[in-house]
Amino acid sequence: MPEPVGDKAKIRVDKWLWHARFLKSRSLATALVAGGHLRINGTRAAKPAHTVVPGDVLTFPQGDRIRVVRILAVGIRRGPAPEAQALYADLDQGEKPAEDLPGIARIEGNSRPTKKDRRKLDLDRLRALE
Repeated sequence: MPEPVGDKAKIRVDKWLWHARFLKSRSLATALVAGGHLRINGTRAAKPAHTVVPGDVLTFPQGDRIRVVRILAVGIRRGPAPEAQALYADLDQGEKPAEDLPGIARIEGNSRPTKKDRRKLDLDRLRALE
């Protein structure tokens, strides 16, 4: 249940991500936050119990793109998709997907990456999440 703070309500960030239907389960939302992949107002969130209020901006990876959303309301339940979409405003309209970022050049005919290529791939994936 959301807690009132003056005229605003606050809720755990993992619960809000689940209510807004960004992730299928609350445990996936908890893992996203605990893994250090979520930023609240530009600051990395370390714990899933961090509270958010309407007006906060969340930045997190989802699939092949980075999502930037502003919280408009705190959800009371995990309802249908139209109800979930009313909880946030999408701020990343028109942003290109993360897969369009430059990566390593593949040599035609040799589909298997070398050890050096694998290290570069790992670094590129880490940078895409930050």
